[in-house]
Amino acid sequence: MKVNEIFHSIQGESSWAGLPCVFVRLTGCNLRCSYCDTGYAYEEGEERDIADILEQVAGYDCSLVEITGGEPLLQKDTPLLIRALLDKGYRVLLETNGSLDIGAVDGRCHRIMDVKLPQSGAAAQNRLENLQLLKKGDELKFVIGSREDYDYAGRVLKLIPLDIRGEIVINFSPLFGVVEPRLLAGWILADRLPVRLHLQLHKLIWPAGMRGV
Repeated sequence: MKVNEIFHSIQGESSWAGLPCVFVRLTGCNLRCSYCDTGYAYEEGEERDIADILEQVAGYDCSLVEITGGEPLLQKDTPLLIRALLDKGYRVLLETNGSLDIGAVDGRCHRIMDVKLPQSGAAAQNRLENLQLLKKGDELKFVIGSREDYDYAGRVLKLIPLDIRGEIVINFSPLFGVVEPRLLAGWILADRLPVRLHLQLHKLIWPAGMRGV
């Protein structure tokens, strides 16, 4: 597998925010979102086998691991890595951009799937069929950069199967430095949306652009 970096930090996103976590960032992405902050993962990385990755992860003595990117599902062995980590007793999160089939991922994994909105420039690449594959413990993430984005997200919410809506976490995140959190909070409250206002914790702790955090 081509790995961009492996590091130990505080989880900054999703309902797992605030917890110590080992991040395995895989190389490669099929999207070019306008606000991407990990462009260095498009190409940079080195080939490593799964056993080598597991050995480094074990050295951090941390039970929570996130597989991220780039877009980790571009690599065919990502489901094997996830399964290997799960079999060793880790709690595993997968951060995916939502453009590829999530169905091959082990059901024990907590899948955190982006839904791209107009401001990203990648909304046309959403694989909305993935909404039918969501299970209890999965999460959706919407990065809101404008009122247009917010309204688009509201329409997508209606596509989530009724039987799973109360079983997943839905995160609405203001685009950092573009939309004020209080503005997004006001929209959510006014529309009585059953979603979670989500702030990127790591960007509040560390300087913008800092790697390995």
